[in-house]
Amino acid sequence: MDIEHKNSKVPRNRSKWHLFEVIGVLIVVISLAVLFLAPDSLSQLFDTIIKEVKPVVVDTFLTSEVGIAVIVSVIVGRVLERLGFTDGLIRLFVPIMRWFKINPAVIIPSAYNILGDINAAGKIAGPILVKAKATKAEQKIAVATMIQSPQSFATFVLGLIALSIFGINAFSLILLSIFAPLIIVPFILSKTIYRNTKKVTLHELPRFTPKTTFLNTTFSSAKEGTELLLLIIIPAVAVVFIFIGILKFVGVWNPIEAGMASLLTLMSIEPDTGIVSFLVAPTLAVAQIPDLATTIDPRFIVGSFVLANSGLPIYVIVGQIPAIWAESTDLREKEVIIAALIGMIIRVATACILAYFLTPFLVG
Repeated sequence: MDIEHKNSKVPRNRSKWHLFEVIGVLIVVISLAVLFLAPDSLSQLFDTIIKEVKPVVVDTFLTSEVGIAVIVSVIVGRVLERLGFTDGLIRLFVPIMRWFKINPAVIIPSAYNILGDINAAGKIAGPILVKAKATKAEQKIAVATMIQSPQSFATFVLGLIALSIFGINAFSLILLSIFAPLIIVPFILSKTIYRNTKKVTLHELPRFTPKTTFLNTTFSSAKEGTELLLLIIIPAVAVVFIFIGILKFVGVWNPIEAGMASLLTLMSIEPDTGIVSFLVAPTLAVAQIPDLATTIDPRFIVGSFVLANSGLPIYVIVGQIPAIWAESTDLREKEVIIAALIGMIIRVATACILAYFLTPFLVG
């Protein structure tokens, strides 16, 4: 009887080839051929991948200030939320967003992003958007708008230092590159790509300040930040850099980097710091700007500053943000990635436009 019961669970068409069975057999054959013809190649592939993943996962997130910053940012964000920061923002932005017929909660992720960390912003603001009954289109607008703001406060501060060294007026640039997009980007997206938005009055929104004790808020947020770092961010980063390692091993990554440098130069973004912003860390990029020659065209400094003060690096956009937002909102990972990439395109265009047209007015 048991044998008949087990056999009944086997599909009747088991003898037919499935697509992944074909792929699996091909992988086995190719692996055996590689082991026979070039036995060192597989070990070299794994060595290349490990060399790509280790500096970011271990050196950047586990043993440096970045990992601690993620945990601290979640703690700070939750404490701010407990002190009424979210409800205060809602009060300020309800009148503006009512004119645009957009849920004012779309601004919340950007505010937490500037004050804390982009990962903490998604973890904290995602549930707020759901609680505010934001539509899926509005949640996508929130993701794209969040990409317009610096992913850590340290990036913003180091950028200000760099601008002062090159004699660039910071006030107008900050106003147009960081604060203006919080209003302009939701308006543009609500009229073009994500139109399913709705006007919300203050009376329709709940209060977002939790009623937990401050002690409970502090310790639970520390646990939440640690889980965010170890269970979401590090796995997402590892996956992205595994693919980069494979591309390096195949030999196509260097041409990609060279193409990026040429494209960034064309868009008035200093190529070396621009690539660091895209691939490594914007904070490191703005820290390197003061080391550039003072004879460099100020346009490149402005472009690099605007690009660095965004949701980059790229592994955050295609790895960490989708993982966090898919867990805390109504969006699927694919929808989050598309919204984040749209936000990144807008940010690159902003950097290019401000570098070309605003720089002559910023240099005294």
